[in-house]
Amino acid sequence: MQQWRLTRTRRIALIGLAGAVAVSLSACATSKRDEAAGGGSGGTMIFGNAGNPKMLDPTFTDEGETYRITRQMLDTLIQNKPGTADLEPSLAEKWEPSNDGKTWTFTLKKGVKFHDGTPFNAKAVCFNFDRWYNMKGDLAQNAMIYYGDVFEGFAKNEGTATGDPVYKSCEAKDDSTAVLNLNKAKGAFPAAFTLPAFAIQSPDAITKHNGNQVTGSSGAPVFSEYTSKFVSGTGPFKLESWDQAKGEVTLVKATDSPSQQAKLDKLIFKIIPDENARKQALKAGDVQGYDFPAPADYGLLRNDGEQVLIRPSFNLLYLGINQSGNPKLKDPKVRQALAYGINREQFVKTKLAEGSEVATEFVPKVISGYTDDVKKYPYDKEQAKKLLQEAGATDLTLKFYYPTEVTRPYMPNPADTFTAISEDLKAIGVKVEPVAKPWNGGYKEDVQQLGKQDIHLLGWTGDYNDAGNFIGTFFGRKKKEFGFDNAELFKTLADADAAPAGDAHAKAYQQANKAVMDYLPAIPIAYPAPAIVVGPKVKGLVASPLTDERFNTVSVG
Repeated sequence: MQQWRLTRTRRIALIGLAGAVAVSLSACATSKRDEAAGGGSGGTMIFGNAGNPKMLDPTFTDEGETYRITRQMLDTLIQNKPGTADLEPSLAEKWEPSNDGKTWTFTLKKGVKFHDGTPFNAKAVCFNFDRWYNMKGDLAQNAMIYYGDVFEGFAKNEGTATGDPVYKSCEAKDDSTAVLNLNKAKGAFPAAFTLPAFAIQSPDAITKHNGNQVTGSSGAPVFSEYTSKFVSGTGPFKLESWDQAKGEVTLVKATDSPSQQAKLDKLIFKIIPDENARKQALKAGDVQGYDFPAPADYGLLRNDGEQVLIRPSFNLLYLGINQSGNPKLKDPKVRQALAYGINREQFVKTKLAEGSEVATEFVPKVISGYTDDVKKYPYDKEQAKKLLQEAGATDLTLKFYYPTEVTRPYMPNPADTFTAISEDLKAIGVKVEPVAKPWNGGYKEDVQQLGKQDIHLLGWTGDYNDAGNFIGTFFGRKKKEFGFDNAELFKTLADADAAPAGDAHAKAYQQANKAVMDYLPAIPIAYPAPAIVVGPKVKGLVASPLTDERFNTVSVG
């Protein structure tokens, strides 16, 4: 097992080294102003969140602002070593697959309790896996994006996931041994067990507070109070309150946490959607850190003594294409024209941070399975116009969706990104109809669940070092977001996912990457390199390529 892990993560180790260097260099900065802060242990840290969490139960979302908070409260069986995508123990001390990859045996930590005082054990692990597998209703299942992508299907598929379930059963051999049985081997494991969506929560709390209840309508689901008030995990912090009117989530130190003991007494996430407002709050001492500073501000922040921690690029920004809305988008020549018509080099140079690169495919260069041998679409305005003419699409009009009230690691300024790309499209004769919606106020529902758009802006921050986490998540099955049904491409991706670990797995995904770029279901734009910034008195924060920063090691003073 250890050799397998080294093979899977040997390239990503460079990311951990780069992240450590960035932290070390940034920590040399000194303050040019006074900052109200507590001592090394105890005290409170306020962090400026770029957007509202969707909820506090990570089961029902794939959204980063939610995960930033839930990672502090909830533990997964396996986690990533700080600053890297390497695997290390969390609730599971050891994990071992069977020779055929269909059985995973987890040896669990003993003496662990959930924040509600109930015991963590193998029965609790199996309860969570059974909960996900047996979830009922299209609203609940459609919200479980990660489960649908990784486990492919439910006990009874009622939503967009239509595959045969990967999950078969879970057995609690004893209190500290959980055995997960699968219907087929999955290349995403064990790395996918680190996903926040698969964090282990208290069975008692879920049952008592109707955690599985989802009502409302498609595009506007309503979740139970459990997801905002009663989520109970085993992490170093536990929920005190979520004041939605004030825009603050307050966590407090979980004094009985068995490991990862927090240094802070209190951790507050203050919702500040505007990046400039987050910057001013840091300067004023109202917050001690925030994510996604504007690239143009790096130098100014450093001059003020702030620590700008640049993450290595593990991200992708793409222009999504929905083939189901506008029939002309089914024509590959039209999709190719859009790709040729976007000046990605200029966009990366003028709009993104240092270290960002133009994307040539949907997998970053550091991921095993990346290949330079794909069809490329360099900026060529005349070729774009020619292809539109050949396709009879010189009068093309597209509804272009972009989000507001958010900053993402792959998209520092959505409005600027929309403007740059829309101007390029207009220059090749495409008429753009802009549609702006709040990130957690209809945008993701319209784009990912209802498919109202023709084209849209989205992206991805990698969860683990596997190409399937990118192209498999995007294009491994039929989705409303992209609106195409290509059985051959789906099979290519499924075969790559099932390929044995190591060189065979990487080569299979290299072929899959070539197939994706030939078909071109969307357009890769950039591999951004986002940053996180904290005040000069903040110590112990390790920047993560996965945006998987843990605050239990942080002190202020």
